[in-house]
Order: sequence, then structure tokens, then C-alpha cells
Amino acid sequence: MLLLGWAVGKGSTPVDNWFQEFHHSPIRWLQLLAWPQATAAVLVACVAIAVSRRQWYLAATLVLAPPVGIVLARLSKLLFERQKGQGDIFAYPSGHTTFMVVVLGGAILVAGVARWAVLVAIGWTLLAMVGVGVSFHYFTDTVGGLLLGTAVVCVAALILGRAPHRT
Repeated sequence: MLLLGWAVGKGSTPVDNWFQEFHHSPIRWLQLLAWPQATAAVLVACVAIAVSRRQWYLAATLVLAPPVGIVLARLSKLLFERQKGQGDIFAYPSGHTTFMVVVLGGAILVAGVARWAVLVAIGWTLLAMVGVGVSFHYFTDTVGGLLLGTAVVCVAALILGRAPHRT
């Protein structure tokens, strides 16, 4: 995430410009998959499942990991100071994508790292990244959010003792 942030710098890249060509297309509606309300609904369901199973450490991790990801994304934004459009809002890495990836990673952990959960999370994430990358972020911002969110999930999985190799 850090290397990509330094590589893309403060402006748009050719990859970002290509994605921005679809700004007014129906593809931008895919951004709804990364909206905090949709992601929060998945998070609430995952916490409820973990609590119903009395998996207290998992439930606590599901509650704590997303704010950790958001804080790291905001701190990273201050480091890179990449803007999209007018104003003082920093774009890299995408906090929407970071939050979504952390929550979907938590959903994978709730599902016991089941193959179907991994595939659903991958599909959801890729579609959301395209939607966000053609609308209010550069696409490379979403890649940075993916990398940061994945790092948070991996640390959470290791802390819980649920690394993917232990399925």
C-alpha cells in the first residue's frame, strides 16, 4: 500500500484516467456495494452470528478491526495527501474500500474461511472497486484500500489463530 501510494503520487495515473472515462456510465452504480450502510449491514450480521455461536473473540475482532482500518486509512491519507477534485479531502487510500474489505474479510472468518465465502467476497470487492474507481475515487485509491484492508484482516486472522492455512 505504501509503495503504491508513493508510486501514484498526488495526481491521476493513466489507469485512473481510463476508469474515469466510465464516470457517467451505469457502472458507477456498483459503488453502492461499498457504501458504509451496505457494509455495516454485513458487519452487524457477522457480529450477530459470532455472538450467537458464542465466539466472543471473533465478535470482538469484528467490532474492533473496521475502526482500526478506518484510522489507518485516515492516517495514510495525511501521509500521501492525494486529492481528487476540489477541496481538502484526501483520496488515497480509499476509506470506503478499506472498510468494506475489512468487513468482508471478517465475513470470511465467520464462514470459517469457506471457499464460497472467499469467492463471494472477491466478487463483491472487485465490483465495488470498479464502481468506486469510476466515481468519487481514483481506481488506484481503491487498490490502496484493498491492500490496507487485506493487511488488517490478515493481522486479525493471525491474532484469532484463523490464518487461511489452518482451515
